[in-house]
Amino acid sequence: MAKLKQEALPWLFLVPSLAGTAVFMGFPFLDAVRRSFQDAMGVRFTGLKNYRAVWNNEAFRLAAGNTARFLALCIPLLMAVSLGLALVITWRRKGAGNLRLVRTTLVLPMVVPAAAMVLIWRILLCPDGILNQALTVVTGRLWETDWAFSGHAFSVLIATYLWKHTGYDMILWLAGLSGIPEELYEAARIDGAGLWQELIYITFPQLGGTAGLVGILSVVNSFRVYREAYLLAGSYPDSSIYLIPHLFAHWFLNLDIQKMTAAAVMMTAVFLLPVAAWKVTGGRRP
Repeated sequence: MAKLKQEALPWLFLVPSLAGTAVFMGFPFLDAVRRSFQDAMGVRFTGLKNYRAVWNNEAFRLAAGNTARFLALCIPLLMAVSLGLALVITWRRKGAGNLRLVRTTLVLPMVVPAAAMVLIWRILLCPDGILNQALTVVTGRLWETDWAFSGHAFSVLIATYLWKHTGYDMILWLAGLSGIPEELYEAARIDGAGLWQELIYITFPQLGGTAGLVGILSVVNSFRVYREAYLLAGSYPDSSIYLIPHLFAHWFLNLDIQKMTAAAVMMTAVFLLPVAAWKVTGGRRP
């Protein structure tokens, strides 16, 4: 009986959060699933008509492709850069003064409002901006590139995302690194292991849980990049940075509920199917 109470106690603390999630997220999503199979009035069953309309929509395919490309490039790059910085800071703690300045510089973008950050980027990247002026001085020819409204827009968006979130992920990696027992490294050094062997056989395996957390939070934060993309380029940006949130914003203005609900269900399935497959195959312990 005591063991049963001990096992049930954590769930009792989770009941308020689970109830709020079910009421404000679970039930509305189930209603969205229902509406995705109905007409505009929500009274007639239309089958897969809404899903076919979304899939055949060129704007949806453009936005989905850009979003997938953004995730495929930014998430590994962000995790690698932030982990590298965390490792450097961990290995060189003796220079505490310089490292404190580095940490502050990397974390500062987290507290800068998005509107102020985008204003700085516009000053840097507009045709008469600082970047073009610097390139004009260096190369000796006139630069008037509008970096946010050209083929370079995707690179600008990636740079914005990395600048904004590298410090946050670095803090998570530092927390994971601080949890690795120093005795493991001492034992490895006694056995003659070098820095690379310590990384491969101690650091990386011990950071498995942290890597999962950083990856999930990076994906979640990547969908918030729409804020920067909108403030930087407006509702109709360059086609290379036209993302899913841009499309949803346009559908919302037109009250195109059928396409919005069908697209939401499709995107949820895309993210949940790999997780379910992992649980069924790799996630199951022998």
